[in-house]
Amino acid sequence: MSSDLPGEPYADDADDADDADANVPLSPEEREDIVVDLEDLEVYRTLLEPTGIKGIVIDCPDCETIHHIGWALMQSNLRQLLDEGITGLHEPPYDPDPAEYVTWEYARGYADGVVASESAID
Repeated sequence: MSSDLPGEPYADDADDADDADANVPLSPEEREDIVVDLEDLEVYRTLLEPTGIKGIVIDCPDCETIHHIGWALMQSNLRQLLDEGITGLHEPPYDPDPAEYVTWEYARGYADGVVASESAID
């Protein structure tokens, strides 16, 4: 193998999954929060996917970039976080339409509105 090849690009990255800190187990409270997020995500997907919403948009503080994450990928990330304590890197969607993604807060508000309107009918 040639010594002219570049090294591992994330070797010095403090957030790299291979770092020792990445193996810190989640606290019981963190695990419960993720379980609740998974349950909420399923409700949001059930309500919003039929309207054309493809997933969640997240403003990432680590890389200062907005991420458009599809429903299945978001579920996979949360399950991986629950199972392994970390999430892997994933390829973002190509040229996502921001109108097809909502924030977690919007999804929560939408779900609350649906529940409130159903309660008003009863």
